[in-house]
Amino acid sequence: MKTYSAKLSEIQRKWYLIDAQDLVLGRLASIIAAKLRGKHKPTYSPNLDCGDHVIVINAEKIFITGKKRENKKFFWHTGFPGGIKETTPRKTLESKNPERVIERAVERMLPRNNMGRHQLTKMHLYVGSEHPHEAQKPEKLDVAALNEKNKKRTA
Repeated sequence: MKTYSAKLSEIQRKWYLIDAQDLVLGRLASIIAAKLRGKHKPTYSPNLDCGDHVIVINAEKIFITGKKRENKKFFWHTGFPGGIKETTPRKTLESKNPERVIERAVERMLPRNNMGRHQLTKMHLYVGSEHPHEAQKPEKLDVAALNEKNKKRTA
């Protein structure tokens, strides 16, 4: 018996639409990363990009559990002496690019190589509920229905 290995010509890509309103950030990011890599498909091959396209709307309405919105810090260095910078998810969500919180969470879950960077280009993030990908007929993916912990608790 031989091990099946997918070929580039056999890969079929789908489009998924996810509404991020009141969804927990880490759980949403792991689902998006799995769809981008293609790990949900039986024909998954780690050496090929067999993932799908993911459209995320309402990216600014993401829910961050606990006190991580204010207390979690992200650091980077400018390259100059004393050039350490920091930010919090709250500052990023209040800035002009609030979708970067989801983008960075998913980026950290993908492989750090050429294929990971290519897979990240198949994620389309939008602030608000409008997106220009209606022609691709995206399939709506209800992340909140997959697990009760995926969305904000109302209690």
